[in-house]
Amino acid sequence: MQALDCAFIAAHYALEKKGLDLRLLEIKGMSSLTDYLMIVTGRSDRQVQAIAEAIRLGLKKEHQTLPLAVEGMDEGRWVLLDYGEVMIHVFQEPVRHFYDIEGLWSEAPEVDIPQADKQ
Repeated sequence: MQALDCAFIAAHYALEKKGLDLRLLEIKGMSSLTDYLMIVTGRSDRQVQAIAEAIRLGLKKEHQTLPLAVEGMDEGRWVLLDYGEVMIHVFQEPVRHFYDIEGLWSEAPEVDIPQADKQ
């Protein structure tokens, strides 16, 4: 699966779980770690976990794609799903604001997500 397709599909699953303020940044050439960063917010630990789990299960069951690593699922404040060329950060709002991933990558272009009103 192409990285951008993976990101778009993950965005679809996040939005199905009512993820908020979804942003997709292209950092290809700016980082050796990944090509795309997806950042989305949940309102509670349970919603953060539900968003992350929907992405993980959806990509696994429907697209046979497994993450290389998953971190933070137990706490539900910040979950990182590492798909190699796509890294997905699911945050609670205060944690997202504190770490300011968007600020760290402010030079990265934002990619429009075709199927979604970002809410």
